[in-house]
Amino acid sequence: MSSRAYLQNLQEQIESYLRRAIPRGDVEALYEPARYVLEAGGKRLRPLLVLLACEAHGGRAGDALPAAAAVELFHSFTLVHDDIMDHSETRRGRPTVHMRWGAEAAILAGDLLMGLSYFELSRAAVADVRPLIGCLHLTMLRLCEGQMLDKTYESRQDVSIAEYWEMVDRKTGALLAGALEIGARIGGASEADLEGMRQMGWALGRAFQLQDDYLDLMADPRTWGKPIGQDILEGKRTYLLLAALERARGASDRALLDRILGRRSGPEDVTAARELYARLGVLREAEALIRAYYAEARSMLQALPPSPARDGLEAVMEELSGRLR
Repeated sequence: MSSRAYLQNLQEQIESYLRRAIPRGDVEALYEPARYVLEAGGKRLRPLLVLLACEAHGGRAGDALPAAAAVELFHSFTLVHDDIMDHSETRRGRPTVHMRWGAEAAILAGDLLMGLSYFELSRAAVADVRPLIGCLHLTMLRLCEGQMLDKTYESRQDVSIAEYWEMVDRKTGALLAGALEIGARIGGASEADLEGMRQMGWALGRAFQLQDDYLDLMADPRTWGKPIGQDILEGKRTYLLLAALERARGASDRALLDRILGRRSGPEDVTAARELYARLGVLREAEALIRAYYAEARSMLQALPPSPARDGLEAVMEELSGRLR
């Protein structure tokens, strides 16, 4: 079986399981918004990592399916609440939950998704589910910390690149590392193997987030799914902006960056920022860093024995890094 067919089979198992994850009842005002979130689809990257990590360490994907669903439900909860905090109107080309049903219903739908994630995790085929619950709980702690850092940075003019990476490791890397660790635990991984999975998750998180920052400015508008340059218009403290601040030359450069920092930029500043980042070498450096972090994550695959799951992990990374091209 090819890696593509192998991954497709796992993704079909995930989708089938998720279709049954949200209950139906007489309070559909609660369940319908939660179901709407899952029906939006997506790459299902995080649950896929759970299944691949499990099988890469000798386990069976079927034993990890409830945990994979738990991770996706948890991820969906974070998206619903993030959209409220960020005042986002669309996600994946559709109205966000709070835009369609209101903030109160969205908050409750997010709470439901989080609760269901712990319920599904408790159904994983392991002798002791407590280490899995502990991992998910720590992941939630890190994600909340990362989101708070992200919101705090919005009002600061002096955020450093080191602080940016600290935020990324918590907000993005933590859930990828958690997904890999949970899957590996179900597969029977050793403590050394678990540490390797966590390190892989951190590297993937840095590559993934920096690539998102880059593509927000450089992606093809026809395939990106949201307006190009949204980070510029919202004054997001991305790696691109922070690196440009360190390298800015002259009053005109600084004036543009100050408008972005102060959330006073307009659509014309998106093009100007792209040109400035290119001139300062920020785009080229970001591309190199993205490739370096993907390479770091791939290097950790060498600790795993040859298997379809290891090949699947490599194929996932190749597909993710291919978004840069």
